[in-house]
Amino acid sequence: MVLAGQPPGQVLAAVERSMNVVVVRPADDADGIEAAVPALRRAAGISAPYVLVAADPLAAVAAEWSAMWDLSSEPRGSDRFELRVGEALAAWRANQFELPDYYLVLTEGARPAAKEPAAPDDHRPDFYLGPLRSVRPHRVAVAAATEPAAQAAALLSELGSLRTGRWWPPLEDIFITARGFYPGALAESPDGGRATLLT
Repeated sequence: MVLAGQPPGQVLAAVERSMNVVVVRPADDADGIEAAVPALRRAAGISAPYVLVAADPLAAVAAEWSAMWDLSSEPRGSDRFELRVGEALAAWRANQFELPDYYLVLTEGARPAAKEPAAPDDHRPDFYLGPLRSVRPHRVAVAAATEPAAQAAALLSELGSLRTGRWWPPLEDIFITARGFYPGALAESPDGGRATLLT
């Protein structure tokens, strides 16, 4: 499984101390698909109850999708997103990677009432929690906590409660969903996030 985003080193170190979990980190000098492909290959050869890969082949796609919907910065089109989609599809079609069994997403937990309200950046549209999760809800797990020790505990708890479900659709279908996904509709209806011209 893949741990989405950039988890703090303290969290990975705490998770690694679990006897059931092996953490596979990318090479220091690589990022994006170039980092994820060898890390996923290494993970495939490990025999352990849980193998957690700290590198995601869809990281660049996710970043550009979120940036495309970020209203706190200058408006930008979908060109960068489509470029990253093309790169990911080319690598996927060349059998360089398969999607992991699960994505684990580490999010900030609820903030104590005494602290200031969350900044707008704390609620940015998220590719993993939006279009990816809408495609296969059981394949995207969320661990919510604020402090590193609590984040590690939340990740380990999620590992123990992963549910089975249908396998991922083809990557092209995931990107079609992402193109039509409107993040603002997520909480508005049961079908929230699924944009359509025919209603």
